[in-house]
Amino acid sequence: MASESKGLVFATAVKKHAGRAKEKILQKVGKVDRTADEIFDDHVQNFNKQQNAANKLQKELNNYIRCVKAMQVASKTLYECMSEVYEPDWTGHDLLTVQSQNIEMLWQDLGHKMTDQVLIPLNTYQGQFPEMRKKIEKRGRKLVDYDGQRHSFQALQSSKKREEAKISRAKEQLEEAKRTFAVFNAELNEELPSLYDSRLPFFITNLQTLFSAEQVFHSELSKVHGELESIIDKLAKESSGRTSSSHYRRSSPPTQMLSSPGSNSLNSPENVGRGSRLGRSEQDEDSTINSPFHDHHHNDNADSMNYKQTGGGLKDYEPVEVGAQVAEIATSPTNNGAAGT
Repeated sequence: MASESKGLVFATAVKKHAGRAKEKILQKVGKVDRTADEIFDDHVQNFNKQQNAANKLQKELNNYIRCVKAMQVASKTLYECMSEVYEPDWTGHDLLTVQSQNIEMLWQDLGHKMTDQVLIPLNTYQGQFPEMRKKIEKRGRKLVDYDGQRHSFQALQSSKKREEAKISRAKEQLEEAKRTFAVFNAELNEELPSLYDSRLPFFITNLQTLFSAEQVFHSELSKVHGELESIIDKLAKESSGRTSSSHYRRSSPPTQMLSSPGSNSLNSPENVGRGSRLGRSEQDEDSTINSPFHDHHHNDNADSMNYKQTGGGLKDYEPVEVGAQVAEIATSPTNNGAAGT
């Protein structure tokens, strides 16, 4: 009995699907008419637009939350690196570590709010559409059944050979199909406009929550960044003071070291003796230059070459021998007088 019942149900379903397929083909090729409902078609069009918008928002919000979590990880890594770079003896090292932890908590809180208060309500809102889609499809099947029964009844009525039993049975099936379709049609004509109108209050609440979470996050994050900026400004001022002091010590004149005990001052006996020796060396060098034995020609080769190129003086210049200079000095009256003296 159970197997026979299942077989009967299966056969009925196959027959129904076959009848629907035949009716759709006839409607597409224009052999039979189709029951039209422009108001319901508008409801379906609005439903499709509403579902597409919800699906797109859900997709982008999921992606945004993934990016928020990625930013949380990237921010944590960045500020951990900053804490390592920022040396412990620098001003505000502990404060920088605390503020870095605050930034991580702000990112984490933003991710939780986006998930719990924005994404989950959106998922609930979006979950209405698949069920409504099934009802729309079922209503479409019932409409095909109604049109099929209507066309069958019309065919029997227009037949030359009228069979009242078949006509009566077809009429009953037509009335049943019409009632079934009317139930689904009335239900959807009430639910679809209500669902479409619900989009406005939902998006108001959902977007208010989103923007409020963003506003709190960016406001608190701005405060933390202000604290971090103050820490760096203070470090910059202290660093500038230390740099100026070090520069002053390096560029100060060495007179401060002259009076220091044990320093190698210019007045020490060693430097005095060195100065006297340097003085004598300079005097000896001057006397050598002023001496007639000093060969000015060899010390000023450039001038002699220019002199010869301009044609002045002796062209066949020969250097004077030192011995000749000594003989001339020995025979001069001045040297004789000096010798006599």
